Amino acid sequence: MKLALVPALALCLAGSLSAQAATSLSPSVRRFVSVGEPVVALTNVTVLDGTGAAARPGQTVVIADGKIAAVGPTARTAVPAGARVMDLPGHTVIPGIVGAHNHLFYTAAGGRRVQASFTAPRLYLASGVTTVRTTGSNSAYADINLKAAVDAGEQVGPRIHITAPYMTGAEGAGYMTVVGSPEQARRFVNYWGDEGATWLKSYTDIRSADLKAAIDAAHARGMKVTGHICSVSFQEAVALGIDNLEHGLFTASDFAPGKKPDSCPTNLLATATARENANPDAAAWNATIKSMVDNKVSMTSTLAIYETIFPGRAPLDERTAAAMAPEVRDAYLAQRKQIDENPNPMLTDARLKTAMAFERAFVAAGGLLAAGVDPTGIGGALPGFGDQRNYDLLIEAGFSPPVALQIMTLNGARVLGIDRELGTIAVGKIADLVVVKGDIVKEPRQIQNTVVVFKDGVGYDPNLLVESVKGRVGIN
Repeated sequence: MKLALVPALALCLAGSLSAQAATSLSPSVRRFVSVGEPVVALTNVTVLDGTGAAARPGQTVVIADGKIAAVGPTARTAVPAGARVMDLPGHTVIPGIVGAHNHLFYTAAGGRRVQASFTAPRLYLASGVTTVRTTGSNSAYADINLKAAVDAGEQVGPRIHITAPYMTGAEGAGYMTVVGSPEQARRFVNYWGDEGATWLKSYTDIRSADLKAAIDAAHARGMKVTGHICSVSFQEAVALGIDNLEHGLFTASDFAPGKKPDSCPTNLLATATARENANPDAAAWNATIKSMVDNKVSMTSTLAIYETIFPGRAPLDERTAAAMAPEVRDAYLAQRKQIDENPNPMLTDARLKTAMAFERAFVAAGGLLAAGVDPTGIGGALPGFGDQRNYDLLIEAGFSPPVALQIMTLNGARVLGIDRELGTIAVGKIADLVVVKGDIVKEPRQIQNTVVVFKDGVGYDPNLLVESVKGRVGIN
């Protein structure tokens, strides 16, 4: 039975902001659209809203003109006349995932690095990742051009927040910018700010003086700075004014005994995760967390990519293997074989658990933790698929399923400053939603079973998106 239109729904329909409607998309994008009607009702679903609250079964979510128009118990929630009704018992609806450390390039075993402007956006969207921060660019103009094409409805993909090319120090090379002075740092910031970047990414060997200059120049323009750092410790970066720090314990040189200023310790990953250096009783543990929390510096979890270099973990699931180019798959499996058969591994499961405990302690202390896949390293964590894997790993780290999802949705939106529009399922917000078959609270792996991914209220078919990139990850 269709109920009378409730006031909140009527207001939302009357005052909707403009959105990217299905009719405005190019034919090449529309071929992936499975739900294009302007008003859609998802009925009898379980809602996990991204706030950290418990799942609510028996709900209806109404989408109207790209916005969430109503959310509530199915028996009491109006369905507008003419709406497309999708009755979905046994399905969970979650907010679109916000990938806070994602890339539009991909690296793999054997030194392969490719721009992934074709495969990455499709895999992100297929996996329910409707927003990404690029968090370091391999080809900045390729990223900028892709963002423009997606925004115009000419290419399919998530919302893209542009981060400039990496800034590093004298030891850096290749596609990264080697910053040699504060003045160069300021020029770099202003150039890329003019080109549309809203974030900057500092990398392992950057010097404190150059990072400080970049941070000050960025803040003067309303830009923000994050870092995968080493020569500068987390506490030092916080004192310099950094906004966000990447990878958690894996890159925190605060835990390297005898660390020298502006110097990156060797074997930092193993040193920082060693129990004798990093544990709740170590002075650096609480001091590092306190400095970040007190100064409102967020942190990004990237457990999915680090898992791939730990023995006995990261099995290659069927869909990942199918998406990889054959030579990429073979190189990854060969690298994993070496890791698993190493009789004296430097990295152990206990060290991974220590890194997980650090993230849990950071959140317990009031820290803002987001998440992203970082599809780099030896190539086992693919765009989108790795974001979904983070959900399993955050639960393994000790977070409840609702909080793990909050880290991946609302918290990422908070880091990017878009939480008023995205990140949770609430009336008036943009309808970036993911319909998943199954109960992802009881069975976390079900998050892989995306049925429809809504972006701006337009529903995309994840199976078509994944099929379009099979065998191409690592090529384009």
